[in-house]
Amino acid sequence: MDRAPLGNFVPRRPGARRIAVIGSGIAGLASAWLLSREHDVVLFEAGDYLGGHTHTVDVQVEGRRFPVDTGFLVFNRRTYPNLCALFSLLGVESVESEMSFGVSLATPDLEWAGSDLGSLFAQRSNLVKGAFWGMLADIRRFNRDTTRMALGGETPDIALGDYLAQQRYGEAFRDWYLIPMAAAIWSCPTHSMMAYPLATFVRFCHNHGLLQIFDRPRWYTVKHGARSYVDILSAAIGEIRLNTPVLQVQREEGVGVLLRTPAGQERFDEVIFACHSDQTLALLGDGATQEERAVLGAVRYQRNDAWLHTDPCLLPRRRGVWSAWNYFSGHGLPGERPVSVSYLINRLQPLPVETPVVVSLNPFDEPSPQHVIGRYDYAHPVFDQRAIAAQARLPALQGRKHSWFAGAWTGYGFHEDGLKSGLAVAAALGVQAPWQGRACALAEPV
Repeated sequence: MDRAPLGNFVPRRPGARRIAVIGSGIAGLASAWLLSREHDVVLFEAGDYLGGHTHTVDVQVEGRRFPVDTGFLVFNRRTYPNLCALFSLLGVESVESEMSFGVSLATPDLEWAGSDLGSLFAQRSNLVKGAFWGMLADIRRFNRDTTRMALGGETPDIALGDYLAQQRYGEAFRDWYLIPMAAAIWSCPTHSMMAYPLATFVRFCHNHGLLQIFDRPRWYTVKHGARSYVDILSAAIGEIRLNTPVLQVQREEGVGVLLRTPAGQERFDEVIFACHSDQTLALLGDGATQEERAVLGAVRYQRNDAWLHTDPCLLPRRRGVWSAWNYFSGHGLPGERPVSVSYLINRLQPLPVETPVVVSLNPFDEPSPQHVIGRYDYAHPVFDQRAIAAQARLPALQGRKHSWFAGAWTGYGFHEDGLKSGLAVAAALGVQAPWQGRACALAEPV
């Protein structure tokens, strides 16, 4: 252990359980924060910082030092109700963000963005491309038809790619719009997105206002970097151990669990696996039940190489296409082309500089060394039909053999999903969030 416990550690109390939480992403932080009110909680984090995909980095650009988020970036009030309630309770300030989207393809040579007519036709040849106008028509048709599905609750049991082929959507719509948008949102390759269940895709897009032109939700970002909420939550957690990977978890029915770390073994009454499902399986080893293997092993992960940099060469060639989210596709056959996404942080967060500050996932070419600020490794769940089916079986595993499972992988893979899962585990262990069970008036972001 290289760090003293955060907050005021309360010695073991009568009736309190000793609970281990593995992983300090939003699911682990939330459950540990709530449960520390009534139980003795130890939060284990293998890395050297808390937060998981909430990873705020201090950078120095143009002689100014400021925080930049490299993972979790934005939220809205419509589809992040628990996160908004948490931020309101903690007094976390937020500011309005931008969710513009741009596309830059190598084959064919095509660039466009959806901010306005100027960005839509920033590449003037788009005006005379029949396929481009066909894409725009297909966008309207897809939004209309899938909105009808979402409202009616009747969606074919089919993969997204099969639906597009069945309904004769154009290749331009698929390759120039839908795949880029989906890849930017889920950080996954083309073939994975085409295998996504249509019903889940439609439900997510409808809930997030992605199928409508008007009345889209406003998006926000944390004012001083998302680590501000991490700092507040962690200060109220009983004990935190950074740089302490859990190596193995052994469970004894009716007795508890035994955690092994580089420092030795410790016994706990309950364990919360707030890490990726594949990591959980590795920790359980031969002790995993057949049901756990079936559910936890059904979710695959896409590893993403994230570069934080200031290299404008990793943005669209035409400045008029620069957007908050920028999708790139390289040369090659459809479905085999390398893809990358660059997030222009200046558009997403209120940065005090004009120099473009960018987070690029899996760039074809590395940014120039003089522009590199940092490099990070993230993993995102891939939601194919097998993973979605496994999610429905997860509730039956909760609490068995003193084990609980939480994480964004239990939902759509986003921050609200991770938080929701952590709150659900804490509630099952007897501690609800202050806003649960009653209407919560959310304060407008400041």
